[in-house]
Amino acid sequence: MRIDVFTIFPSLFDGFLGYGVIGRAVEQGRLRVNVHDIRAGAGDPHRSVDDAPFGGGAGMVMMPEPLFKVVEEAESARPLFLLGPAGRRFDQGIARELAGQEGFSLLCGRYEGVDQRVGDHLVDGELSLGDFVLAGGEVGAMAIIETVGRLVPGVLGNEMSSVEESFHEGLLEYPHYTRPADFRGWSVPNVLRSGDHGLVSRWRKAQSLARTVALRPDLLEARGGITTNERALLEEFGLG
Repeated sequence: MRIDVFTIFPSLFDGFLGYGVIGRAVEQGRLRVNVHDIRAGAGDPHRSVDDAPFGGGAGMVMMPEPLFKVVEEAESARPLFLLGPAGRRFDQGIARELAGQEGFSLLCGRYEGVDQRVGDHLVDGELSLGDFVLAGGEVGAMAIIETVGRLVPGVLGNEMSSVEESFHEGLLEYPHYTRPADFRGWSVPNVLRSGDHGLVSRWRKAQSLARTVALRPDLLEARGGITTNERALLEEFGLG
């Protein structure tokens, strides 16, 4: 998969792309991330990419010319998304959509915003991490790259890791335990040490349901509620 990122701070991505799951994916060639410096498209010695807004107001606005120039010269992967507050709320569903493509690009805004002509004529859409304000789109770009990158075939050592995670089937993930079996008097549930894989699987699904009911009922509402079989599963483990 190819991902292009356009930013005025390309060095911010150096460490991010060198470590962990994404770092291994880049090293193995499963993920190719090209980071482009927006200032390379500037037309003055100061490499200016922003100017005062027409009509007055606080802050500076990113100019269209450098953005159009650097994107067009890069012949970047499409679709190209602007990271901004008006975009689709990025979630695991969108991540799966993007993971099924050969590539995409992310444009990181800064300052007070980006000239509207960029939104109208350069990008293919807009993505948002949520209803909060960041200084720029770089943090959002890293979050999207990691979320999508983990779903690219071969990136995770265990392919089931991306299936049994939170938000799969609209549920939070079940709780995890590891050694020691007893820690300060808190014991690992006996079912996980039973050796009965079918029982473990049902217990985990029940725990996912129970956690989602308690912590994220909005996820259940979005998927149409709990089925009859799922209610029976909760009752089986005394969670109904």
